[in-house]
Amino acid sequence: MSKIYATGKRKTAVAKVWLKPGSGKILINGIGLDEWLGGHDSIKMKVMQPLVITKQDKSVDITAVTLGGGYSAQADALRSGIAKALNLFDREAFRKDLKVAGLLTRDARVVERKKYGKRKARRSPQFSKR
Repeated sequence: MSKIYATGKRKTAVAKVWLKPGSGKILINGIGLDEWLGGHDSIKMKVMQPLVITKQDKSVDITAVTLGGGYSAQADALRSGIAKALNLFDREAFRKDLKVAGLLTRDARVVERKKYGKRKARRSPQFSKR
């Protein structure tokens, strides 16, 4: 089977994910998962969640390119992209488990834009009575 491509998004981060049968190697931006995320074990678990749920952590290779946002948003985008790619890989076997875990739904929350006359999106300047 050839490579399967999927895109994951979260806030302003985008992850382009290629999935193919293999031995469980994960390369993100040309480096391994442990090197890419350093000591953030909870975020690593979040990235691995779709693979663990579908029991594919040792049987597929993942190559990904992430851009935009911070490392946490990039990790969430990567998780979304991996889940979408696994869904395309074997729809009948994985879709139900991924759907129940909420991994096929895009998190649409983004930062609200700043409005004129305000200091931030909703924060008003300090009011002075005198």
